[in-house]
Amino acid sequence: MPNSGNEPSNMKKHLLSFVVALAAISPFSTIAAERIQKSERYPQYWEYGGKPILLLGGSVEDNLFQIPDLIELVEQLDLLKKAGGNYVRNTMSCRDEGNVWPFAKNESGDKFDLAQWNPEYWNRFSRFLDETEKRGIIVQIEVWATFDFYRDIWARNPFNPDNNINYTAEETGLPTKVDSHPTKAENNFFWSVPGERNQENVLTWQQAFADKLLSISLPHGNVLYCMDNETSVTPEWGWFWSRHIRAAAQKQGLHVETTEMWDPWDLADRMHDATFDHRDIYSFVDVSQNNHQKGQAHWDNAQKQRARIAEAVRPLNNVKIYGADSGRYGSDRDGIERFCRNVFGGMASARFHRPDSGLGLNLKAQAVIQSMRVVTDAMDLVACAPYNDLLGERDGNEAYCFANPGTEAAVFFPDGGSVTLDVSKFDEDETVEVRWLPVLDSEWKPMRSISLEPVHPQLELTAPGKGYWVVLVQGKD
Repeated sequence: MPNSGNEPSNMKKHLLSFVVALAAISPFSTIAAERIQKSERYPQYWEYGGKPILLLGGSVEDNLFQIPDLIELVEQLDLLKKAGGNYVRNTMSCRDEGNVWPFAKNESGDKFDLAQWNPEYWNRFSRFLDETEKRGIIVQIEVWATFDFYRDIWARNPFNPDNNINYTAEETGLPTKVDSHPTKAENNFFWSVPGERNQENVLTWQQAFADKLLSISLPHGNVLYCMDNETSVTPEWGWFWSRHIRAAAQKQGLHVETTEMWDPWDLADRMHDATFDHRDIYSFVDVSQNNHQKGQAHWDNAQKQRARIAEAVRPLNNVKIYGADSGRYGSDRDGIERFCRNVFGGMASARFHRPDSGLGLNLKAQAVIQSMRVVTDAMDLVACAPYNDLLGERDGNEAYCFANPGTEAAVFFPDGGSVTLDVSKFDEDETVEVRWLPVLDSEWKPMRSISLEPVHPQLELTAPGKGYWVVLVQGKD
């Protein structure tokens, strides 16, 4: 493959002027009132504003920043906030109608110039981070929108040699056409890093994009960084960008949290090892692909991941929860069950995937988000953990328990049912308060006080009917 020494003079000229322009960018802010970070005391959860938080979300689109109308964007963010949500995904994608690319066109308007930014793209991104931070909404950015670099989107992507004035296919070795699915990993755009092919004449422009992104995002404390979306490429790619982002933050006296998202649905696949086994590079793990699993298997596999990191606990995020009657990855029921199981399973975040693959932020999604917030706000969240072994007479996928034994326990019923709850850790003569919540209504039913003496050590819990229910059992103060 030709190296950077074969660049034509016009490319060198553009590159030199671009480097000068980057040097002129104002320094990042080193002052942030609050930044999201792994909680030191409760490392299974995030901390923001000095307090542990549970991230819950859903949205109408995955790249919300591309919404051109500020009023429409604000409406979406306020709707999420009203439902009790505080978490969105943001791919840096440009694939949909109405989206804009990060680069401007050359003077003739027929090709992109990677040395010239498109102000509209970056203004949208900056505005989006401003509006989310105002509302305390956490943004999980995906730096490289994988699907934008394959098939018909690659055909119009500015990084495609056919589409820019800055390099050619011969100079870079980049393909001009990639008809395969990203799982084939046939676009060597993702092999530019020093640990792989060291394509400096591509990497320079990639770094410029990443640095421009960071110049806008780093001053904001509400951002998590994910390197890719459902990637199947070499681990060296994500490792490089995680280190790059963390180093850029460190230069500004800032700390950021990073992860990678792999494609395999099975989290035991060796690709996921690159995240799980490298906590020095990735500070949290996105386990969204587990949300292709259903029922009891979905819960069991998530709990295996909790056990996997038990000696070095980190937040496990679910930025995409699949399942919608209109989609390919399960039904509305699957999506709602997965969301609730993740919360009751001790995961750090749960977010409904966009409409067509998930519930987005439709009425059902809003109700579920609100109910999970109502339940967890009524509990001492960080003192609780998954405790299915407290449940008796339970069938597979019938009920799931999240508890601090002897103090409180919440049980989620996906579709009604009846189980027993081990209350042996409570005093035998204690009275507990029991209240039921229909998940799609988000309002508690009247509370009942139950003396444990006649039933100790097993309390029978029978859902009031079919459908999604949560029951909360707490010791009386």
